[in-house]
Amino acid sequence: MKLKVFVILSLIFGNVFLASSQTSLPEIDIENGPNPVGFKHYATFDSSRTYSKFYDFSTRKTARPIPISIWYPAESIDGSEALDILDYMRILTQEEEWEHLPDDQILNWFYYSNTPENQKHLEEITSAFPNAPFRKGKFPLIIYASSFQASSIENFALFEYLASHGFVVISSPSRGTKTRWFTGNFPMEIETQVRDVEFLMNEANKIANADLDKIALMGFSFGGLANIIVQNRNDRVKAVVSLDGTERYQYQLLEKSPFFNPDKVDVPYIHFAQKDFPDQVLKEDEIDPELNSIFQLYDSLTRSEAYQLKMNNLSHSYFSTLGVLFENRDLRQDKSDLEIMESYQLVSKYVLNFLRSTLEKDTTATEFLSANPVENGILENLISFKTKKAEERAFTFQDFNDLASEQKYDGLFTLYESVVKDHPDFEIPEGSLNQMALQLVFNPETSQKGINLFLFGTKLFPNSANLYDSLGEGYYYMGEKEKAIESFKKSLKLYPENQNAIQRLKELEN
Repeated sequence: MKLKVFVILSLIFGNVFLASSQTSLPEIDIENGPNPVGFKHYATFDSSRTYSKFYDFSTRKTARPIPISIWYPAESIDGSEALDILDYMRILTQEEEWEHLPDDQILNWFYYSNTPENQKHLEEITSAFPNAPFRKGKFPLIIYASSFQASSIENFALFEYLASHGFVVISSPSRGTKTRWFTGNFPMEIETQVRDVEFLMNEANKIANADLDKIALMGFSFGGLANIIVQNRNDRVKAVVSLDGTERYQYQLLEKSPFFNPDKVDVPYIHFAQKDFPDQVLKEDEIDPELNSIFQLYDSLTRSEAYQLKMNNLSHSYFSTLGVLFENRDLRQDKSDLEIMESYQLVSKYVLNFLRSTLEKDTTATEFLSANPVENGILENLISFKTKKAEERAFTFQDFNDLASEQKYDGLFTLYESVVKDHPDFEIPEGSLNQMALQLVFNPETSQKGINLFLFGTKLFPNSANLYDSLGEGYYYMGEKEKAIESFKKSLKLYPENQNAIQRLKELEN
């Protein structure tokens, strides 16, 4: 008997399936880059969590399994055979925990109609070559959060496209906290996916060719919620891509997370939104009309350079490769297959330029990203475009110390004058400077850097008995007796009751 599985691609959209798609992978025709694409898939475990296989119907628990798919720039594909779509769908059956399902049962067993058109898709050849050798070099890392209970391979054409242009993409399926399936406790399930994404971030340490200083998050639908929380609590994330992420539609779920703070979204963020719901769909599916216009997260962002692109020819399902190829069309609202494929190409192009701009500082990509779509040769009706700059963040002592560290704590007063010129309100906290300098002084490898910072501090705060006292401690630690005596005497002159300086001088002068 065929299994009936209903997958909700978002928390709010109902679906009416009235027509099959007429697409193909060659017709999507995303223009790949110069690199051959390698692909690896394997399973590992998160031993800090437990899990049960739903269809084993057993009380036994195991460590949480994490299937992992990786796309990457490859060195050579000589003699290799590319994957076909059926190969990807076999991964889907493994992730659905139906690993022994016969190939001819895959369609319609899970989500898609077993039509002749969909059967033909399974034979189509992809751009990915299994286990091809990595191209030499370091490549930015994209960590992907799948949509509601979806597979790691749901956006394989986009992943191949990015890998061909010099990115590593790592993905895992979206699974419930206890089993394959989500419960109704969505805040808990968001946190579970957050931990899965963070697991991928750690797993990427094993990828020698991944540049871990250039990490971006990308997610579709429900995965968008998880990625905002991951970014909030991981400073390693440098950019966020949201493919019609549910953070637009279910902002209140973000607010239930103790880790969420819109002020912490301080990296570039791009959100691709689905087309407006037509009146018929709003009425029949009982959808709040405000969802066509409101976006609380985007509106609340102040510290992020943010972009919002409403794709006027894409419904929600078609922000994934599997959706474009296999999903039945809702004739009340969906555009033609040609229009859907054209818009999926545009999403891919914008994602690539966003990642090049934010991770690689590519000026051409930044110009493309910042321009109105019409200026990029895109028809006016295809994309509704909004962007806003981040409000300038106050310059902090931490920022100053980072710059000082880069120049090895030399020329500090010149650095300070240049910073104040650009940031007139900047003030250095005396206590923070004192603590930082002591940290440096008491490390034998950085002692002189600490002295340099103290000398800068006494120039900036010439009446500070505490700084002269600490400078004396630094010289005392380094065995520079005369300089220590001089510093402690200056501290006593400013504060005659300084008992530490009095005691140190007794030691040094006897």
